[in-house]
Order: sequence, then C-alpha cells, then structure tokens
Amino acid sequence: MAKLDARRAAAALADPSPWRCVLLHGDDPGLVRERAEALVKAVIGGPDPFRLAEIPRDAAAKDQALLAAEMAALALTGGRRVVLLREATDALAPAVKAALAAPGDALLVIEAGELPARGRLRALLEAAAEAAVIPCYRERGAELAATLRGMLAEAGVSAEPDALEELASRLGEDRLLLRREVEKLALYVGAGGRVTAEDVLACVGDGSALDLEEALMAATAGEVALADRALEAAMAEGGSAVGVLRAALRHVQRLHLAASGVAPEALRPPVFFRHKPAFERALRLWPAPALAAAATALREAEMRAKSGSAARPMPDAALAKAAVLALARQAAVRRRG
Repeated sequence: MAKLDARRAAAALADPSPWRCVLLHGDDPGLVRERAEALVKAVIGGPDPFRLAEIPRDAAAKDQALLAAEMAALALTGGRRVVLLREATDALAPAVKAALAAPGDALLVIEAGELPARGRLRALLEAAAEAAVIPCYRERGAELAATLRGMLAEAGVSAEPDALEELASRLGEDRLLLRREVEKLALYVGAGGRVTAEDVLACVGDGSALDLEEALMAATAGEVALADRALEAAMAEGGSAVGVLRAALRHVQRLHLAASGVAPEALRPPVFFRHKPAFERALRLWPAPALAAAATALREAEMRAKSGSAARPMPDAALAKAAVLALARQAAVRRRG
C-alpha cells in the first residue's frame, strides 16, 4: 500500500525522488494545490517550462497515450520533469496506468477532489509500489491551530492562543483562504510581531466577520432588527457561538474604554470609519457602569457556551444570539428613555 500517513506524507512532499506518481486527493482543494506546488518546487526548484508539463483533464481523457508520452519525454535542459494532471477522476485510471508503465523518470502529480475509497484511481495507485497517495482533508481543532501557528512562523511572526482560535473561527478550514489571510496578518503586525485577537479582528475580514461587526454595532446602538438580521447572516456564514460572544465582549470593552475617557481615535485597532456613527451613538447611550455590567454578562455567557450540556439549557448558537440581542434591547430601552 502506498497510502501515506502524515509523517510519511511530509517526507514525500519534501523529497519525492522515490516516487513516480503522487496522488493528492480530498475535500480541501487549497491544500491539494499547495501540496502539488510543493512537489513541483521540490523537483524543479523554480519556474522551468521545459521541465513542467500541465496536462488538461479533457486532453488526457481523449488521448489516453498522452500522459505516457509526457512521462517518457526528456527535458531539453536536463533534470527530472514533472507532469501535472489537475481535477482527475476515476475515468482517467487507464491513462494513469499506462503512464506508470511508460519509461522515464518524470514525476506524475495528480490533483483530485474527494475520491471513493474503492474507486479505480485510488485502488490503482494505492496498490502501486512506485506511487504515493496523500489525503488532503480539511483540518480542524488542534490540527488547524498547529497549521496556523506554522504559517505565521514561516512569515516571521507569532500569535497568542486567543488569536489562533479567533483566526480559525473566522476563516474556517479552507487552505487557500488561510494562507492568504495569514500573509496579510503578518504584514499587519510586522516582522517579529505577536498577533493578538484584536489584530485578527482588525485585519482579517470574511463575510461572517463583517456581518458580525455590523450586528454588534447595531446592537449597542439599539437597532434591534438590524442587529438580528446581521447576526443571523454572520452565523449562517459559519460564525461560531464562542467567537460571537468574544467579539461582543471585545466590542463592549472598547466602548467601556471610550466611556471612561479614552478618545475613540486612540483605541487600537481604531474604529472603522464606516462604524464611527454607530459607535458614537452607543457611547451616548451607555454609561461606563452599564458597559461593565454588560461585559460581565457576556463573560458568563461565554463560560456557559464552553461548559458541558448539563449547564447549557439551550444550544450554543441560541445562547450567543440571546446575549447579543439582550444588548440590543437594553440599548433600545435607553434610546426611548
């Protein structure tokens, strides 16, 4: 069997010289693409059109001798070649089998989505001694946090634990999105910097994060209906209950700082210009003691969301929504009063 575990997969990506074919498959297309690029780099080093041949899936399906011909071809500049086949399916199993039987030392890199365990392509390559099969599934939990920490380290920065959790909750598990946003975040904090949860909120933006900011601004300004709609959109986009509660707590804490005498423009990160009117309306509604009490209520809600089910009489999402809308109703009462 040539199906590789995580440790052997890392070794194969760094040095694919033992293999004639590497199949990358799974539900994370970003990770599939990233690993394919790593294999190309490991063999070729840099851009070299004479040593890299990208074969369209349709062309390989139409001419089943095409892959074999590319595997047997020699590079004009010398060195090992890479033959790259994207979006492969089981229908290409005969062409891949012919390619493995062809002479030459080229490396065939195959990108694919989720493939059935007993499908023809996986069965062919998992049984082939010269082929490596590497699953590329979305990471979650501690595995995702470790990946984020590694990406940040590559970019020359570190991160606080809360920042990693916030980053994971806002971006989900898509590898391409993770790497793009991590690079942006590293530029934001600068070389050698340490990323905080506030940095993540200020720098990283996806649909759910933007909707959540709208919801929190509307809530503390007493706009109950707008807060409800924006919060629904944020949670539909994948916002987690704990992430919502933590964002709400940070928002209330920033309001408390401003209500206690810190100028809004001195807050870090600064209030986004589009949110300044709602932020200023909230400051007129909430005295500092009321904001302190709201922060305490949000901390308690977060603890309930993270506790066992016996101490949590309602689902996490409902608990988070109730906590945010409680802020909105309190602000609405203050507006009327």
